[in-house]
Amino acid sequence: MKISIILPVKDTSKYLKECLDSIVGQSYTDWELLAVNDNSSDNCLSILQKYAAQDDRVIALDNPDPSLLNALRYGYTNSSGILIHRMDSDDIMPLNKLELMTGKFDFENLKLAGGIVVTGGTKYFKDDGEVGDGFKRYDAWLMNVARNNSHKTEMYKECVIPSNCWLVHREDFDKIGGFSPDIFPEDYDLCFRFIEGGLSVVGIPEVLHHWRDRSDRISRNWEVYKDNRFFQLKMNYFYKMTRDTSRPLVLWGAGKNGKDLAKLIKEQEEHFYWVCDNQNKIGKDIYNIRLEHFFVIDQIKIPQIIIGVASPNGQDEISLELDRLKLKKGEDYWFFA
Repeated sequence: MKISIILPVKDTSKYLKECLDSIVGQSYTDWELLAVNDNSSDNCLSILQKYAAQDDRVIALDNPDPSLLNALRYGYTNSSGILIHRMDSDDIMPLNKLELMTGKFDFENLKLAGGIVVTGGTKYFKDDGEVGDGFKRYDAWLMNVARNNSHKTEMYKECVIPSNCWLVHREDFDKIGGFSPDIFPEDYDLCFRFIEGGLSVVGIPEVLHHWRDRSDRISRNWEVYKDNRFFQLKMNYFYKMTRDTSRPLVLWGAGKNGKDLAKLIKEQEEHFYWVCDNQNKIGKDIYNIRLEHFFVIDQIKIPQIIIGVASPNGQDEISLELDRLKLKKGEDYWFFA
């Protein structure tokens, strides 16, 4: 069953051959690559054309309306595969990536939508120097999510379906809107739409994507990525997918995260509980809301709890407390940081 790989390409000639070789060398061979040059200032287009001349599965395209989203849309418009995948032009596929991911689909019934999106683990690398601890933590966390298939439980903490590590049936992709929304970060928005659309997320606890960390990558330099907490996007989907207004809402955390989340909650509803364990803040009014000790949660019937505490130790302590109250992660409480 053919896979269409959508590859936007912009000014990555230094890395492009390594990326393309990792695709051409895949153990699963029934694929087409829609490689879209997005107004590159280097020789990316000529590299793509050379590969296309050597392998008819590679289709070199030149984006007529340059931008990342338009490149994705242009590639998808020209695709014909039943299964859809995205790739970035500075990254690398493990050679068995497509084989492992397609193995989760029922090929006998693929004339119909699969009803699933397949994802897995990632691993950051750098050509020089060490990968930062934050990226290492994300890799480890993402692998654990894939191992436990806890994507829906963890979706408000980080993007649980990485931008270059998913495979989905075309019919399902169209149903959830594909690349059509003008929303950034586009990968996190797509992640939420996969889940909102009712697709079952199937995690493979193996490294399925090698992500290159470099100083000039767009996630480091675009304005939209500067605040990488993405609270506005998370809150939009929380109110679309998860919020039950018949249940009291609790916000836990009085630091910067808590304050920023409180502002967004106040745009949706006036009354909510705001709790913390900081004795210097308990009893004070912030944004006309009185901060209370988290002990009050024990007195609230069937609360929904948003947690803005980011420290790993703090999150562990909060989980222990909420578990003691027989509240369930992903049903009663969610980490937003």
